[in-house]
Amino acid sequence: MTNQPETLNWLDRGTSEIFPNQPQSKNPEENLTQLLAKSDRPLRIKLGIDPTGSEIHLGHSIPFRKLRAFQDAGHTAVVIIGDFTAQIGDPTGKSEVRKQLTPQQVKSNAEDYLNQLRPILDFDTPGRLEIRYNSEWLSQLNLSDILQLLGTMTVGQMLAKEGFAQRYEQENPIYLHEFLYPLMQGYDSVAIDADVELGGTDQKFNIAVGRDLQRFFGKKPQFGLLLPLLLGTDGVQKMSKSLNNYVGLREDALSMYSKLEKTPDAVIKDYFELLTNLPLDQIPSNPRDAQKLLALEVVSQFHGVEAAKSAQKAAQDLVQGGSTASADAVPEFSLSEIEFPAKLFYILNASGLCSSSGEGRRQIQGGAVRLDGDRITEVDLTFESPEDLKDKVLQVGKKKFVRLVL
Repeated sequence: MTNQPETLNWLDRGTSEIFPNQPQSKNPEENLTQLLAKSDRPLRIKLGIDPTGSEIHLGHSIPFRKLRAFQDAGHTAVVIIGDFTAQIGDPTGKSEVRKQLTPQQVKSNAEDYLNQLRPILDFDTPGRLEIRYNSEWLSQLNLSDILQLLGTMTVGQMLAKEGFAQRYEQENPIYLHEFLYPLMQGYDSVAIDADVELGGTDQKFNIAVGRDLQRFFGKKPQFGLLLPLLLGTDGVQKMSKSLNNYVGLREDALSMYSKLEKTPDAVIKDYFELLTNLPLDQIPSNPRDAQKLLALEVVSQFHGVEAAKSAQKAAQDLVQGGSTASADAVPEFSLSEIEFPAKLFYILNASGLCSSSGEGRRQIQGGAVRLDGDRITEVDLTFESPEDLKDKVLQVGKKKFVRLVL
C-alpha cells in the first residue's frame, strides 16, 4: 500500500478539487495526502453510479480511472450501483424531473455498465473491489428513518443546489421525492464507511451531503475528490451522447480511433491528462503526432495494442481514399436491412452514417461521400442489388464509415 507522500503524484493528476484539504496540515483528518501516507489500512474509496442508461463514454470513464489509481495504490474501490436511487434519478443539472426506471431496467443497465468497466477496474485482485447495490440498505429504511434523514437538511439548503434553484426560478415543478436523492446518495457513504468519495465537479453538493450525514451518525466524514467534466470531441460542450460528441467505451476500435485522432488542439492536453497515464511532458509538440498518439493509447486500453495499430492503419487507408482497410477493423452494416433497388442516400441514412436521407443527399452534393475510396457525386445513384455493394466501404467525411455486408 502507498505510504510515502512523494509517491502520490497520481492523486493530483486530473484532480479539480479535494475537500476538505488543508495543504499545510499534517493532521490526516484535514489532509488526504497525509491520510494516504499514514493510514495503516486500505482506505475505502466510494464511487456511485445510477444506471439510468446503458452506454458509457470516455467522459464517464474519468472517475473510474482515478478509482483504478486508488486500487493500484492498495486501497479498496467500492462501486455503488444505485439500483434504489436510480428509481428516483439524480436531479443534478436537470431542468425537469427525471423519468423513474423499473427495477428490471436498472438491473439490465447495471450489468451493461459493469461489463464496459472491465478494461478499467481491477476485478481480479482480492480485496481491491466491492460492488454494492444501495437497495441493500435503502430498501430497509422505514418512515421513521426517512423522517430522520429529512430532518438533517432544510428546504433552503436543498434549493441552493444548482438544478433545483434553476427550476424553482423558472417555476418548473420540483417533486418532494427528488429532495430524497441527495440524502439517500449521502446515506450510501454512511452505510459503506467511505473514507473518500469520487465524483465530477457537478457532484460536490451530493458528496458534501454524504460528509454531513456521516458526521450526523457519529462517523468520520469522508474526503471528496472532484474530477473535471470532459469536453466532447467538438472541443466545446461537455461530452454527451445527445450532442453526438462522444466516444463510447464499446465502440469498435476503428470508430474510436477515428474520432480521437481528430481531437481539437484546445483540449488534447486535457485528454492526455484525463484519459491516459502518459507523462504530460512527453506529448509530441506536433499536433498531428499528438492526436495519433492519443488515439493509439486510448484505443489500446479498450481493445489491445494490436487492434489499436490495425485501426490506425485502417483509418489512414480510408483517409487516403484507399479500400485496403482491414475487414475486422471497420464496423459492418448488413444490407439485408435494405429493400432493393435502393438509392445511396437512403443507405447512408439506414446505416447510421447520416441522420436522414436529406442529410445523405447533402453529403453527396458536398463531395463528402466515398464508396471504396471513390468519391460519389451522383445524388440519385441507385443500386439494383446488394451484390453490387458487397464488402465495399461506404464513407462520409473522414470519421464515419461502414463495410457493407450481406
